[in-house]
Amino acid sequence: MPIELSVGQYNLVYNFLSFTIAVMGAATVFFWFGRNQVAPAYKTAMTITGLVTFIAFYHYFRIAESWDAAYTIADGAVQATGTPFNDAYRYVDWLLTVPLLLIELILVMRLPRAETVKTATRLGLLAALMIVLGYPGEVATDDATRWTFWVLSMIPFAWIVYELFIGLTNAVNKQPAEARGLVNAARYLTVGAWLFYPIVFLFPMLGLTGATAETFVQVGYSLADVVAKAVFGVLIYMIAMRKSEAEGYGPQPSGKTAKQGA
Repeated sequence: MPIELSVGQYNLVYNFLSFTIAVMGAATVFFWFGRNQVAPAYKTAMTITGLVTFIAFYHYFRIAESWDAAYTIADGAVQATGTPFNDAYRYVDWLLTVPLLLIELILVMRLPRAETVKTATRLGLLAALMIVLGYPGEVATDDATRWTFWVLSMIPFAWIVYELFIGLTNAVNKQPAEARGLVNAARYLTVGAWLFYPIVFLFPMLGLTGATAETFVQVGYSLADVVAKAVFGVLIYMIAMRKSEAEGYGPQPSGKTAKQGA
């Protein structure tokens, strides 16, 4: 059954979708051009950072298209067109980008190769599992099913939090002093932004229904994505820059220029 939105609710969601498209597009350009400013060891992390925002840019464009196709404004009121709004684009996006977010953090930390592969693989699979378990609850129409899959998806989420704050403690402590605070900030930002998703997921089960719930969910997820991808990407860029400088790459304080890499 179509949701009856007010003009204000429709426009609020559409404007947030438009804002997110602009942020993701601009972030992609910034991160990919920023590759040339970091040492070769961190270029892959920057490539993935830009890939995350590019994937989000594409999917938000499709989400906005679907939102526009699902509703029309006529005679000062929002009317459903009969074309269903496809919110599955979000989960396709998350299935691709959420594992990559963790991988880019591991890559920019520049751990030993074996540890990088092991940790990135484990965290990437946990992130994918979290998204896969969340989708059946998102599309469910009864609270019991939503609660069940919410709990199930929180299990890999809790494991990821443990890995970030316990499993990576020694690795973080070995980071250059210039970048250690930023790496810690990236860990906290990851958990803080990701906590927003399960909270938004709960809105319909906490009394928010119909158009109000839909508006809160769409706006909430959009804000969370901006923080978790674009803002997080800026932190990754800053970490890469600080570590590059600490390793003697780029302009030096003395005015001399260190050896540049491709």
